[in-house]
This record gives sequence, structure tokens and C-alpha cells, in this order.
Amino acid sequence: MSVIENEPEIEHLDSVATLHVQRPGSIDVARLRDLLASGSWLGQPVDEPSVPTGMERYLTDLVLPLPPDGRLLSLRKATFLDLGPVERLAPDGIVFEVAWRSASLAPLFPVFAGRLEARPMGLVIDGRYAPPGGVLGRAADRVLLHVAARGTARWLLGQLVAGLAQEPR
Repeated sequence: MSVIENEPEIEHLDSVATLHVQRPGSIDVARLRDLLASGSWLGQPVDEPSVPTGMERYLTDLVLPLPPDGRLLSLRKATFLDLGPVERLAPDGIVFEVAWRSASLAPLFPVFAGRLEARPMGLVIDGRYAPPGGVLGRAADRVLLHVAARGTARWLLGQLVAGLAQEPR
């Protein structure tokens, strides 16, 4: 998908919701590839047998800013963040798998799996997440929890942009 498309609402399927969040703006794709390769900015690397092949896992805090501009309060949650290898996306972008899940009390928090696309005109996260709590959780997600999912994805894209804004080492 292109980062210049309109951002659709979250679509709810039987047991999962789709998530599409974009952050338009100027992106130095080569520098982002280097930033992702360093990985240490994400948190503590985790080496365990359950990490899917080809993925790197980090223990980090995902943040949900409340309200969405984050001025008053931010909720932090210890999270395992998995990143796949960076692949070229013709002609001028990169794409990689991205997933996250709670590091504790996992059944109470959504599990996300998707991909992050970077092009010179912006960033996009596309994927699916499973709201916790079965039928009640899916109903709650339709009403309110999807705001948290979108906020978390926006925060992660913001972290990438902030990482790009720092001076290279």
C-alpha cells in the first residue's frame, strides 16, 4: 500500500482486526535501514528459542499516549517487539515484518503481526491483531480498544522518525 492513500478504519474479521496506520513525511530510507539494523535503540535484545526464524526480538516499552497527543498521560507496557529482516521494496523503499505482544499478562493484551513499509514519502504499518477476551473483547475493540491499537502503532512510527532525527553515531 502506498503511504499517500487514505487511511481506512480498522476492519474487524471473525477473531482479528486489521490495522493500517500511516505517517506521511520525508524519510531517509537508507538511514532507516541502518537504524533498524542496529536494533539497540529498541530496547534489550532477547535471545530465546521461541523467537521465529529470521526475526530479532527486543524487550521494550510500547507507549499509548493519552490523549492521542500525549500531553497528559502515557501508558507504558513491557512488550516483546519482533522485527524481521529488512527487504528491498521496489523501487525505493524497504519493508520488514513487525510483531508485538505483551511480555506479561499476555492474555489481557492484543497480539499484533504485520509489516512495516518505509518509502521516501512516509511510513505505514499494516497488519492484524487479536483483541483479548473473545467475543466481549472484539465488541470492546469495536467501541474503544481500536483507539489503543492505532495509538500504539502511531507511537512506534513516531519512534522511528525520532530515531532518524538523531545525529548518526
